[in-house]
Amino acid sequence: MRRLVLGSAMIIASVMAGEVMTGAGSTFVYPLLSKWAYLYEKETGIRLNYQSIGSGGGVRQIKNRTVDFGASDAPLKPEEAKKHNLAQFPTVIGGVVISYNLPVENLKLSTEAVCGIFLGKIKYWDDERIRKHNPGVKLPHRKITVIRRSDGSGTTWIFTNYLSKACPEWKKKVGYGKAVNWPTGIGAKGNEGVANYIRRVRGGIGYVEFAYALENRLKVAMVQNREGNFVKPSIKTFQAAASGAKWDPKKDFYEVLTWRKGKNAYPITGSTFVILAKDYPKKRNRKVVRFFDWAFRKGDDIAVKLHYVPLPEGVEKKIRSYWKAHGWY
Repeated sequence: MRRLVLGSAMIIASVMAGEVMTGAGSTFVYPLLSKWAYLYEKETGIRLNYQSIGSGGGVRQIKNRTVDFGASDAPLKPEEAKKHNLAQFPTVIGGVVISYNLPVENLKLSTEAVCGIFLGKIKYWDDERIRKHNPGVKLPHRKITVIRRSDGSGTTWIFTNYLSKACPEWKKKVGYGKAVNWPTGIGAKGNEGVANYIRRVRGGIGYVEFAYALENRLKVAMVQNREGNFVKPSIKTFQAAASGAKWDPKKDFYEVLTWRKGKNAYPITGSTFVILAKDYPKKRNRKVVRFFDWAFRKGDDIAVKLHYVPLPEGVEKKIRSYWKAHGWY
């Protein structure tokens, strides 16, 4: 995967020429951001130096004012954004999928099974709680190896937020956040690290952003949603989950898309948010806003090809008004 990290000499030269913007955070959105940045540089000559370090790192860096923008899949609550003098807006919608390494296609995982596996209570693949929803499927008596993130992660935030809503025991014992005290599993850094582990470990299971599962040719489970239906991750099921979102600019667009109602709603859906410092010079934030405005106008087809869901046109209009209100557009 092409990294958007420049050599230090090139960065210094380009920054002096005003041709670089810097960002850090979400690995969830990295495959799309990488493509957008490549095409934007070809068109404008402006380069993005983006560090795919996880949402926790991205939030930390923008709070410390060391980058032009942070990117996080865990939205800041309005009071936290206000406390640190930050603004945020969504970019695209995507899904966190449960990938596994077994010689089995179209595995169905109930809410009970997912909770049991990640709590460490279901230890083998032929457990009755998995078998009962997969009749006729030959599940091996193989130990389950849980693989999860070791770094501060928005993907973890989305996944554990879903678990906290779907599974009372998880909520009571673990809760949700960018980092949690995992009951079981092997830690790996970034979506890339988790995907690599799943690919190598027979009997492995973990959670990754959809594009990483596709790129690594990982098998993806059908997951039971709030209505009790087993749904595949797809643009349509992500859209179904996001269909009732309010996206209120007065709340800095704070919105959580997990465990939504809807027959076809995928239960582990989320969005990546870009975070800006309000106390930066307007010129600095305008540079970032121009990039994402270009992405909204010209990047939707690329997003769809990488299995992300572009924001509805009405939401993009709200975001442009939000930018305008801050003097960045």
